[in-house]
Amino acid sequence: MSPSRTTRSPLRPARPSGLEVDVGSVRLANPVMTAAGTAGHGAELGAYVDLASLGAVVVKSLSPGPWPGNPAPRVHPVAGGMLNSVGLQGPGVAAWLADDLPALEAAGATVVASIWGRTVEEYARAAAMLASSPACVVAVEVNVSCPNTEDRDAMFAHSADATAAVVAAASCCGRPLWAKLSPNTPDLVAVAGAALGAGAEALTLVNTLTGLAIDLRTRQPALGAGRGGLSGPALHPVAVRAVYECRSAYPGCAIVGVGGVSGALDAIELIMAGANAIQVGTATLADPRAPARVLADLARWCARNGVADVAELTGCAQRAGS
Repeated sequence: MSPSRTTRSPLRPARPSGLEVDVGSVRLANPVMTAAGTAGHGAELGAYVDLASLGAVVVKSLSPGPWPGNPAPRVHPVAGGMLNSVGLQGPGVAAWLADDLPALEAAGATVVASIWGRTVEEYARAAAMLASSPACVVAVEVNVSCPNTEDRDAMFAHSADATAAVVAAASCCGRPLWAKLSPNTPDLVAVAGAALGAGAEALTLVNTLTGLAIDLRTRQPALGAGRGGLSGPALHPVAVRAVYECRSAYPGCAIVGVGGVSGALDAIELIMAGANAIQVGTATLADPRAPARVLADLARWCARNGVADVAELTGCAQRAGS
């Protein structure tokens, strides 16, 4: 037994039948996952949550090599959430495979690796390094919400062509690909179509909204890098809209909803909008038991409301509207 398990009792939500979901070709025991960037690179949450009980643990995005991230300050609280400018700090894929993944595998976690890069070639390198990862890595989430240094730092996810190029390059990982897209573009549906056309099995909707906060004392931007990504409850309606629109446009695709999930009702709303599964992100930073709590409450909600198969809820809001 690990030392952490002797000092804390991880919340173990019930896992009744009927919570299983499919995200493309990936079968998950339930629809609740962590969100990249909010649960660390390894088994950090294992002191609070039975990682094997979650649908999957999505790790912090990894580049081919180590990356220092942005200057401090990196986070700033705002009404309805937070701004972050961590800057994708990470050890790189090789170090993650050697140092962090073994603890996740030992915990029995289902793992989704997240990758990022500044060029298409960097995405390809990161993906290729994951090709030999163990079977617990069931999918690779391709975070295209990153600056494209080959296109004057324009974000990959703001271009259908650039997104398609990245997804195609990442196919060498030998795992199902999930494209994590940005809400900071009016072309989200077109970009989503390009990702699916290039081989993505699922869309992860959405990443953060770009925002800015001013420190009234210094009269300067509050974050060291200036702008940051808005996450938390304020992002939730944007995520619901994005899921709904992409489900309408691509009825047969798989969708993972993420954005402002702090309780089971938020998760259910995303599922009803069209998500097959959801991720819990910023809420985990305030309460590391949040993913397990959401899962336990989701199971209770289904039992109270006579829902025998949670997958039947996917897109029901659209079916009701039609």
